Amino acid sequence: MSTPNGFPQHPGACVTRGTEGGAVQDLHAKKAGKAAKKEAGGSGVLTFEDAPSAGIALSETLKLLPDDLKANMRMKPLTPRPPQKPRLERAASLDEKSWRRWRRFRTSQESLTDPNETSSSNGSLQEASLSPLARGRGRHNSLRSSPDASEASAVGKSRGSTSDLGKRASELSSAFGGLLRGKAFTGSKPRLSQVMPARPLPPLELSAASHSLRTANRIDSDCLDYRHYSQHRFGRVSSSLSDTRLHGNGMVYDNCSTDSMKSTFSLLTPIRSKDVRSRSYLEGSLLANGALLGAEELSRYFPDRNIGIFVATWNMQGQKELPLNLDDFLLPTDPDYAQDMYVIGVQEGCPDRREWEIRLQETLGPHYVMLYSAAHGVLYMSVFIRRDLIWFCSEVEYATVTTRIVSQIKTKGALGISFTFFGTSFLFITSHFTSGDSKVNERKLDYNKTIQSLTLPKNVPDTNPYRSSSGDVTTRFDEVFWFGDFNFRLNKDRETVDSILNQNPETDVSKLLAYDQLTSEMSRGSIFKGFQEADIRFRPSYKFDIGKDSYDTTSKQRTPSYTDRVVFRSRYRDDIHAVKYSSCPVIKTSDHRPVFALFRVKVRPGRDNIPLAAGQFDRELYLIGIKRRITRELQKRKEQKDQKSSSICSIS
Repeated sequence: MSTPNGFPQHPGACVTRGTEGGAVQDLHAKKAGKAAKKEAGGSGVLTFEDAPSAGIALSETLKLLPDDLKANMRMKPLTPRPPQKPRLERAASLDEKSWRRWRRFRTSQESLTDPNETSSSNGSLQEASLSPLARGRGRHNSLRSSPDASEASAVGKSRGSTSDLGKRASELSSAFGGLLRGKAFTGSKPRLSQVMPARPLPPLELSAASHSLRTANRIDSDCLDYRHYSQHRFGRVSSSLSDTRLHGNGMVYDNCSTDSMKSTFSLLTPIRSKDVRSRSYLEGSLLANGALLGAEELSRYFPDRNIGIFVATWNMQGQKELPLNLDDFLLPTDPDYAQDMYVIGVQEGCPDRREWEIRLQETLGPHYVMLYSAAHGVLYMSVFIRRDLIWFCSEVEYATVTTRIVSQIKTKGALGISFTFFGTSFLFITSHFTSGDSKVNERKLDYNKTIQSLTLPKNVPDTNPYRSSSGDVTTRFDEVFWFGDFNFRLNKDRETVDSILNQNPETDVSKLLAYDQLTSEMSRGSIFKGFQEADIRFRPSYKFDIGKDSYDTTSKQRTPSYTDRVVFRSRYRDDIHAVKYSSCPVIKTSDHRPVFALFRVKVRPGRDNIPLAAGQFDRELYLIGIKRRITRELQKRKEQKDQKSSSICSIS
């Protein structure tokens, strides 16, 4: 009688349970089942847990084989070996793959939520790789790679049919899946290391659009606070896209978050329907809450409530020829950022005032618009402002004063422009005082006449009338800037001044300022009362030979002097901070060099009870200046292209 595998069956080893041989077979099957167990890690393959017991079970099993088969088989003692690194991977079942993904997800969540788990992620992965699953898999592969294990597997095939083995394998796979879904990995729970930020995270506010979240994710890759960083580096943050604090002021209704709506659809501040119905941009409401010029809107555009202002003065000497490029004058390389407002005063201006304004617009570009410009004879003043700030300006007013005896001659005098920006009132005055080395008293008279006769403000109310004086126009405004050709000279002869300039060719001009008439008169309080001037560290701006860097070489031999100045005053202490005070030596079309100053000025919130400018600006000038700018850029590109394509051959 033979088995289905072709081996002759031993008479005592029958397959029926009722016989004595069947009982013996059951006994050996139990011993073999104890020696052969499922893989602890769950690989689904039978393996031997104890090598000596496995050898005994194998020897007892071979006793049941026929004698002729025993003679043909070679028996070798089974020597246990340490597990080797597995070379082959068993294909995982679908249950095992899904369990692995679920387990990795749960492990990552637990490691992030448990602060006590600080083990290394690499060590966790190594611990997972040394789990019972992997260790059982390694033992199985090592036994399978040895010749003894191959012989044992061959003998194993003789103990049943192929269908029985398949059924047994399916049962083991099912049991393995249940084991995985149970508590197979209770002992070893892999953990990821706790991730700690490089620096403390910014504090969270109630609003989802808080400043902390915006600054932490705005531009800096190292999560620096942008407001802190820019204040330290540049002095002021210009954030026209910042958010208002909508919570706590009645602008958020029910459970609908206006902040979330704003962050989803637009960077603009949401507008309530009742504001659209009630608000007028020509005459606002008296309420400070939600006002156009109020604190919320001011903080949105200027978080630190400081505005950058560029103030410049230049005596053009009536020249028709304008400089080819005004970039060095209006846009100096230091500081890196342009200012929010540009105010340029000109004395003895060029005959074509409109051409001068177009050149200014062309240089400043599309980010700026001309809010207002005025003229008094050959005195010009132009005010440019960033185009997104024109809605926060009041109506612009101006007045003029003639200091000549004959009022029809308007070469000497003053021109003033005033307006309110948010809740801060500004006054800009450009003047051309009497010339002459010894006419100091005449220049004082020009100053006194200007402050008494300049009739400003007119319709725009005074922001603080209790501190105003009817006899001095400069007391009726919060911030005052006075600039122009004041014509104050140095009380020293030409030779002495030249020797001082030659000794200190760069910036040390302290010896020259000791002879300055304006500095002396301001210290006495006889002129520009309450005004200040930034430290002068540039060479005298008058008088140069046109087109050259040398001072007057004509027969008059005029003494170089600081005739062009910028002074300022404020109602409140430390409201105005001078950032830079210098001249522009590259512009040489006049005998004067342009002088400019950069200021950082504090702005206060206001109320909508003033006549507003309603976004008014010179649109025609804006379009002409931008078109010229584009034409200039295209022409420059064409010249560069032609220069690259052309070749010059030289024969020596």
